[in-house]
Amino acid sequence: MSVMFATELSSQIGSGGLASADYEASNLRRASADDRRFQNLARSRNGYTIAAVFVNKNSVLKGGSPFMWRMTKHTFSICALTLLLLSVTRSAVAAVTTYTGTLPDGATFLIQVPSPWNGTLLLYSHGYVIPGSPNPARDVGDPATGAFLLSNGFALAGSSYAHTGWAIQEALPDQIAVLDAFAALVGPPRRTIAWGHSLGGIITAGLIQRFPDRFKAALPMCGVLSGGVGTWNQGLDAEFAFKTLLAFGTSLQVVNITDPITNLGLAESILASAQATPQGKARFALSAALADTPGWFNPASPEPAARDFASREVNQFLWASEVDFPFLFAFRAELEFRAGGNASWNTGVDYRKQFERSVDRDEVRALYKQAGLSLDADLDTLNDAARITANPDSVEYLEHNIIFNGRISFPVLTLHTTGDGLVSNQNESAYKDVVDEAGNQRWLRRTFVHRAGHCTFTPAETVIALQNLIERLDNGRWPDLDPSTLNAEAAALGPLNVAEPSFLRFEPAPFLRPFDTFDERHCDGEHHDSVACNVEF
Repeated sequence: MSVMFATELSSQIGSGGLASADYEASNLRRASADDRRFQNLARSRNGYTIAAVFVNKNSVLKGGSPFMWRMTKHTFSICALTLLLLSVTRSAVAAVTTYTGTLPDGATFLIQVPSPWNGTLLLYSHGYVIPGSPNPARDVGDPATGAFLLSNGFALAGSSYAHTGWAIQEALPDQIAVLDAFAALVGPPRRTIAWGHSLGGIITAGLIQRFPDRFKAALPMCGVLSGGVGTWNQGLDAEFAFKTLLAFGTSLQVVNITDPITNLGLAESILASAQATPQGKARFALSAALADTPGWFNPASPEPAARDFASREVNQFLWASEVDFPFLFAFRAELEFRAGGNASWNTGVDYRKQFERSVDRDEVRALYKQAGLSLDADLDTLNDAARITANPDSVEYLEHNIIFNGRISFPVLTLHTTGDGLVSNQNESAYKDVVDEAGNQRWLRRTFVHRAGHCTFTPAETVIALQNLIERLDNGRWPDLDPSTLNAEAAALGPLNVAEPSFLRFEPAPFLRPFDTFDERHCDGEHHDSVACNVEF
């Protein structure tokens, strides 16, 4: 079967693997005029699915919001999905009872219960929804996985969250309210498993941290597991290097963004100009290295060779132009809107040390040599440039929404692609580090899929990850998570495989700007050796 991939960036990012995606946005506590500003941001850029975030953008409507993308030759073939849905019997599909409703804060919910029900409830947290975009309740990442789970007796539930954007503040109580609604409508489940994609991954980890008594296990997928502070700080490092080396003296805003659409357009224009010269490519590659951006963009193509630096830089350019820059130079404004100001800083950061820790350092050195530039001089320029401080109240908001403390007391299995340029695989290192520091490593296991894209798991890979987590619950010990075993298990699922199973043994590098509750405690003392606590408010 020929497999092509979905490349349409819609209103949601990182939701359903090789079959969908998600996005979120604004906070009702703010003025309605600002709320309308973000709705406008989405209106003209709506209609794209970063589902499997590896889109090819045709054009960006400068007068509106989240981008218009067209389907390209990498379009996801629905043939495999159709075959999968046809493999679910009519009786199984017909035996599902669906409940919908609205929570007190305006969020909607969706609950599906099959008959017979095996007593397990899967609470799904969806990903980031672009401000102003449609925001329906979702209870699973993609229809194929949902149909398979319902036919095998699992109940599904999830909410829309009351707002879009960085909606963690609303998502956590809304998801708990869905559990309450399920108990009232259906009855208490025997056990509840939290799971979700992308922003839904950080929400999943947040749910089990805030409400551990409501869950028995969790499966964060392609999750923002470095937490809110670390994620946006690392993004700031890439922005800061990009502006300092390629846009110095321009009106490009890296924080306190006042006009997201114009700001994004300026960033994209500067990026396009940089990509036209060897010097521009080298300096852009340095900025990408500070976020550990992978050199692999299209999941339908093989990963470029480790030393094919030219191809890897082109792929990093695609990640920036198609996916990452909207977050860095536009959607950051939505977070600042929520937080009441800038929540990111780079005071105290040594960019030479950060560069030496990057997985992309060899590529950058090679491109600088080819361009006839001095890498040492540019690193000195970054270290000498005026730094950015954060608003303490905004940092507190982002810490609450959310950073992690490592306190897990039941099985947690994570799933991540190696070639994720939106939520890097190094997020898994940040989460493991805090769990280890809290002494809870026995509860955590990680799995990786060798594929480009954000959340580009097949339904088979998703189901097998969930199956192994449930086996850990049932048997009290972790099953064999060897990649060859996982791939064989996934292959046995037949039409759920819209691409070849690609689990692999993988150890991600350290996350470059970690910040968890342990780092937070160190902020009043010496700088932490991870460079996480380097803020001077």
